[in-house]
Amino acid sequence: MRKPLISGNWKMNHNHFEAIQTVQKLAYLVGKDELELADVSIHPPFTDIRSVQTVIDSDKLGYALGAQHCHFEDKGAFTGEVSPVFLAKLGVQYVICGHSERRELFGETDEMVNKKVAAIQQHGMTPIFCVGETLDEREAGHTESKVLGQVRAGLAGRSPQQVGSLVIAYEPIWAIGTGRTATSDDAQQVCAAIRVCVADLAGAQAAESVRVQYGGSVKSSNIAELIAQPDIDGALVGGASLDADEFARICKLGA
Repeated sequence: MRKPLISGNWKMNHNHFEAIQTVQKLAYLVGKDELELADVSIHPPFTDIRSVQTVIDSDKLGYALGAQHCHFEDKGAFTGEVSPVFLAKLGVQYVICGHSERRELFGETDEMVNKKVAAIQQHGMTPIFCVGETLDEREAGHTESKVLGQVRAGLAGRSPQQVGSLVIAYEPIWAIGTGRTATSDDAQQVCAAIRVCVADLAGAQAAESVRVQYGGSVKSSNIAELIAQPDIDGALVGGASLDADEFARICKLGA
């Protein structure tokens, strides 16, 4: 059985003081019992990572430290970018790549995302590799062709073992920050198609072990129904993860 992964993507929110307070409050609300049933990763802005790492390590919290993005090169003249080497040195375990906001707002291509998946794994971290369709693509009936095309492009060149050890996050773009959420049946259908695609690319064992998250206006009122689906192995949570009380409820209900 795949252990669920609940990931909190704080995006460009919380300075390092606010980040410390949020993690400390979360620690009182989500304890060892819940963390036996589900993994929880926290993805603060880059300026907060060291502060959050210190809290997790010093208080021996069971949360995994995550990052929201990285470059695919180890070093070089890339002003404003962050190397995967730097993240690995900070104890980061999960790195989000291919998020729709990175694709839409910052021009990340499938080729760039593929390079990031490879770089993240090369340095011993786990990619949370995001895929998803726009509202126009959904209404035109192109959801699976768009999503599975992204899956194939992002995983090209990865071995079956590498594919099986990563996380794929299905995040329909039309559901992010809008309050709209795919029904659990719709989300399950796409996540199941992703798993079939992984089997075609990397074999049955990789398809069985890969974790597939759902992301898009996830909250405590819908997490239990989503996580009950056989091919949904967790959630990539945006705005709802900024509030420790609400994120704790999500973690508990998703465990």
